Amino acid sequence: MASKKLGSLSHALWQRSSSCRGGLSAVFNIPAFSCGSFASSGSTMNRQECCKDGQKCGPTKNAAAVTSQRHQIVGKNRAEESLAKSGRAFSSTAPQTNNKTYLWARYNEMKRLVHDLIPPGVCNLLNPSTIYANNEVNLEEVDIYGFDYDYTLAQYSSALDEMIYNKAREFLVQHYKYPEGIGKYDYIPNFAARGLHYDIQKGLLMKIDAFHYIQLGTVYRGLKPVPDEEVLQLYNGSSHVPLHQVSGFYGKGPVMKQFMDVFSIPEMTLLATANDYFISNDIEYDPVHLYKDVSDAIGMVHIKGYMYKWIMQDLEKYILRGDETYAVLHRLASQGKKLFLITNSPFSFVDKGMKYMVGKEWREFFDVVIVQADKPHFFNDCVKPFRRLDSNGDLKWDRIKSLEKGQIYKQGNLVDFLKLTGWRGSKVFYFGDHLYSDLADLMLRHGWRTGAIVPELEIETKVVNTDQYAQSLTWLQALTGLLERMQMYRDPESKKVLQEWLKEREELRAVTKNLFNPHFGSIFRTCHNPTYFSRRLCRFSDLYMASISCLLNYDLSYTFYPRRTPLQHEAPLWMDQLCTGCMKTPFLEEMAHIR
Repeated sequence: MASKKLGSLSHALWQRSSSCRGGLSAVFNIPAFSCGSFASSGSTMNRQECCKDGQKCGPTKNAAAVTSQRHQIVGKNRAEESLAKSGRAFSSTAPQTNNKTYLWARYNEMKRLVHDLIPPGVCNLLNPSTIYANNEVNLEEVDIYGFDYDYTLAQYSSALDEMIYNKAREFLVQHYKYPEGIGKYDYIPNFAARGLHYDIQKGLLMKIDAFHYIQLGTVYRGLKPVPDEEVLQLYNGSSHVPLHQVSGFYGKGPVMKQFMDVFSIPEMTLLATANDYFISNDIEYDPVHLYKDVSDAIGMVHIKGYMYKWIMQDLEKYILRGDETYAVLHRLASQGKKLFLITNSPFSFVDKGMKYMVGKEWREFFDVVIVQADKPHFFNDCVKPFRRLDSNGDLKWDRIKSLEKGQIYKQGNLVDFLKLTGWRGSKVFYFGDHLYSDLADLMLRHGWRTGAIVPELEIETKVVNTDQYAQSLTWLQALTGLLERMQMYRDPESKKVLQEWLKEREELRAVTKNLFNPHFGSIFRTCHNPTYFSRRLCRFSDLYMASISCLLNYDLSYTFYPRRTPLQHEAPLWMDQLCTGCMKTPFLEEMAHIR
């Protein structure tokens, strides 16, 4: 049923765009050119029109009078707009009487078109088990697969976030002597989102886009949003943040910190609640000290082994999809692929989790196992040598001359790893959840293939699949295109109409944002740009997916092709670029049964 709807949609899109490229671009706000040619002479623009039979008619000075019936829905605007002699000033050849009526007619016409093009349910097709490509990857060329452990081989339930928050809050009050009132703040699920930035000096949590602009409406001081006007005042009248001046390559301070891994969710929440306590009680404090103390308190949960203890005591509660991890490793190993593990977690913790998910003989799957690797330093310096652990997890003193299957190694560095294994370049594929610690150096410095594990994809895909999102987003894009083309109407009545459209556009933006997270929206997009997280995701990963189990949907000779997304100066030419991305998913119907 879904495929029939999709076929009807594609046919409708193609029919509306076949006569002249302006049709679809008008709907989806994509720059396009007429099928005729432009020749400016004086103040009037001559233009060759598309006739009904597809042949070119002669040039005309009043294109609107001869526009074909097939263009009347969305193509007419191209015949109604012209450039002045300077090439910069806009004017219109449409009737100038009763512009208000004309604008609302265009509005209603566009709304009907959007309703016809996106019938209910047509976009309920995206599969959360899809693997998405930033770069072309042929799995047949990959001989070695490497994995991080936490949130890669082992997926954890959200119950772990609350445990981390509660213990760190306890440290903050008891160890750092913070006010006991902070202890009354319970964990707030789904408040924070991965990829946010935190202004250490101002105590503000915010979302920043790929161009370093703050998304207004997503700036929080404590648990309360900061008004847009105040945000602009705080950042010298602009929402732009020069991140290269205030944050290092790995997203760490001294002024801005980016939270990139899933473990950072409870840290952001504790920062927000602690800030909120001080502000609500009018207690003077230094946000810099608060940031450091919260960061240290979160670190103590890991260093003192609390998180490891909780998980090991109740593996069934905290570890998800262990059978899928086993299936992935078994499949790769049975087809002759070499496997390795590089994790920052200790061996006792990894061993217990892997025995639960994979079985007692889990080490037989791996050619190399490295624990407590201290990433990202493992990947970007060559200071620490490898140490071997015995069966009890105790350190041995022998010099490491080779990395042997069945052995467990601690620390080490990538330079020695490459020398001892000879595994180099694009035949190596490494998967991890942290874009900086796991993937950045491997892609930029060593040419490994990299796969990002983004668990949030599963939830966000469900949102994208809803009728409300599809309708809201499509109408938002259409309305934006209408605003762009109608902005030359500047009489008082027309300005009122355009202001109403702008207000509706802001409301639509809020609706689409709140569908993901009422505070910060999607981790992948701001209102109209990719987020800074998305920018790094595209830069540091060849592929990204919700979990490594997505690999089970593809054979090991499969080639992933990134979708050629039209640039701003390009028009869409292929059908998978004309819809909202439904056709991107490979093996759509075959994969529908998965989970």
